[in-house]
This record gives sequence, structure tokens and C-alpha cells, in this order.
Amino acid sequence: MRVDVLGVGFDSLTPEQAVEEGMRLLHAPGAHYVVTPNPEIVEACRGDGAVMDAVNGADLVLADGIGVIYGAKILGTPLPGRVTGISFAQGLMERMAESGETLFLLGAKPGYAQQAAENLVRQYPGLRIVGTNDGYFKDDAPIVEKIRASGAQAVFVCLGAPKQELWMVKNGPATGAHLLVGLGGCLDVFSGNVKRAPVLFQKLGMEWFYRLCREPSRIGRMMKLPLFLIHAAGERGKRK
Repeated sequence: MRVDVLGVGFDSLTPEQAVEEGMRLLHAPGAHYVVTPNPEIVEACRGDGAVMDAVNGADLVLADGIGVIYGAKILGTPLPGRVTGISFAQGLMERMAESGETLFLLGAKPGYAQQAAENLVRQYPGLRIVGTNDGYFKDDAPIVEKIRASGAQAVFVCLGAPKQELWMVKNGPATGAHLLVGLGGCLDVFSGNVKRAPVLFQKLGMEWFYRLCREPSRIGRMMKLPLFLIHAAGERGKRK
């Protein structure tokens, strides 16, 4: 079941259910993709039809961001809770390490994906990472061929939104992978170059505040959160 939050349909799933569905898609024929929108991405969808179509066309749309949870509550259609991209990826890798599926890491600055791969194979013994590439490329074709040649069954696409969502729509089937997951800045964290918020901040849904304190230049992006909540409240008023 999907819950409509300002035009974006979020799957009403717990983190555990999301991982189960991700694994089902990984083993299903064809190419499938997962998106993890936060309020900033929802606002981007509202302003760009192509982005909205890319997000709503995903096989899984997961609520990454406490603001989405608040927005759903304001609209009277609550979601079970957050399913962050990083926790979803971790759950997938744990399962993939057990069953032997292959993974390709795409995105971030030069060297970050390789660093992430080295860290992740230590963290998840048995995980098979068959290729990496940074996000600084202009031509999709060589990257698509590199992924296809690697035989990867899953690809973590970390190009930032909405570029990664549009990239997966355009190139997903040609990669030969069964599951592509848009994960924003996750490779920065997995590589060790960016520190994730402490557990307390994660539990409180305040990772955005921790990140803002460390990177004040993000204030412009963070202003999308109150705008999103204002729009949610306005939409609730229309529905009454």
C-alpha cells in the first residue's frame, strides 16, 4: 500500500519489510529500482514532472527523512516510520553476504567507492563487490557497460537526487542488474570520509540537524523542510 504525501506515493513498510521486499526484487526477473525521498526530494518532485514520474515509478519508495513522517501525519495518513537509505542498504548487504549476490558501487568522489568497498567487505564477510566507479563521469554508456560486464546483480547508485533517480530510469535495464538503489551520500559514509550522526540523533530523527551543524552551508537545502511541512498543512486544509 502506498501513502500519498504531496503527490509522492510512499510504501507503507517497516525497515524489516522493506529489506524483505528489496531481496524479493533482487531475485525477480528484470530491472527494478528503489528510491529514498526526503522532504527536499518531494519538493523537487512538485516542481519537476520528470522527477515526480521517476520517483513514483520506482518499485519501492521509502521514507528517508523524519519530515516525511511528520508530513504524512499532518495529512492524516501516517506511515509506520522512517526507512533510511543507509539502514536499507545495510540490511540488504547483510542478506546479500549470506546468499552470495553481487554488488556494484557507483558514485561519490574519486576513490570513495573503492574505499567503501574495502570497508564493506570487512564489515559484511561474504559480501561480493564486483566493481566500483566514482560519480564524476559525463558519458553514461561506458559506466553502463562496466556494470553489465561486472555481472552485478545489485547497484548502489549514489549520484545525489534527482540525478540518481533519472539515471536509474534511463539506464537501469541496460546495466543487467536486477536491483538499483538510489542512496545519495551513503558512499561518503561507507568510505569513512563522512561520519554518520550519533545513534541518539538517528533515533530522534535529527540526523539532518547534526549534518547542518557540521556543514552550515547546507542551510539553504534544509529550508526545504519547513516549506515541505507548510505545503503538507496546506494540503490537509484542502482535504477537509
